[in-house]
Amino acid sequence: MGDYENAIEIKGVTKRYDGFTLDHISFEVPKGSIMGYIGQNGAGKTTTIRSLLNIIPIDNGEIRLLGLDHIKDETEIKQRIAVVFDELPFHDIFNANDMAKIFEGLYAQWNNGIYKEYLDRFQLPSRKKIGQFSKGMKMKLQIACALSHHAELLVMDEPTTGLDPVVRDEILHIFMEYLETGERSILMSSHITSDLEKIADSVTYIDKGKILISGYKDEILEKHGVLKCSKEELKAVDPQDIVSTRINDFGAEAMVYDKEAMSDKYSGLLIDPTSLEEIMLYYVNQEKREWS
Repeated sequence: MGDYENAIEIKGVTKRYDGFTLDHISFEVPKGSIMGYIGQNGAGKTTTIRSLLNIIPIDNGEIRLLGLDHIKDETEIKQRIAVVFDELPFHDIFNANDMAKIFEGLYAQWNNGIYKEYLDRFQLPSRKKIGQFSKGMKMKLQIACALSHHAELLVMDEPTTGLDPVVRDEILHIFMEYLETGERSILMSSHITSDLEKIADSVTYIDKGKILISGYKDEILEKHGVLKCSKEELKAVDPQDIVSTRINDFGAEAMVYDKEAMSDKYSGLLIDPTSLEEIMLYYVNQEKREWS
């Protein structure tokens, strides 16, 4: 295990496409933690993940994984990390045993014993063709492969999408186990905020290629709140204090940046706790100021 502080460091990364730009994004994933990378479909999550894996070249910026340069040290990095995509990159005609042979050739640290344990635990048949697997089974197979070569960093793009709640819960549990040593780290992109609410240490929100907010999950949840008031009372609230405001027939709900300070400042008004999903909604609508 290497000596590094952050499992991932992304600094000022830009990637321009026709009609979409990943725009000077920066964030870091501290070693031993799990970061939830949150955004709507098309927000730039997959572009970020492909950039850090050097599948696509970036236009500007710097990316370090496990303290190493993502381009110069690509070969070493690929031995020490594992990747899970939302679509299975394995061929339908293979079975789980075939995958073991393929991965054994790819990874010096591949461990057949661990792999077999995951197959048993996930109740995956070793000889059945992958083409006959359900979506949940395919995802479990990817995870079994990802966790069987002593990777220090797990990078996942929407690993829980389209899975039923029981399977999702089982998979989240395995990610928590994987982190237990304190030496391993996870970056997990998702638009299912409830999953990240359960397991993430920190979260980064991306929208239209820009990072809106990044930090420790508990601090972000602690600081933000939803101020509930009438449209009349809203006029007394400084727009600088508000992320954005949701207007409905009964009045207004405004997300505030700093719940504690706002409770003192607007002492007559009620401020409720919030969730990651709500925070995402208010930030995504930040430019509109008011929405319904």
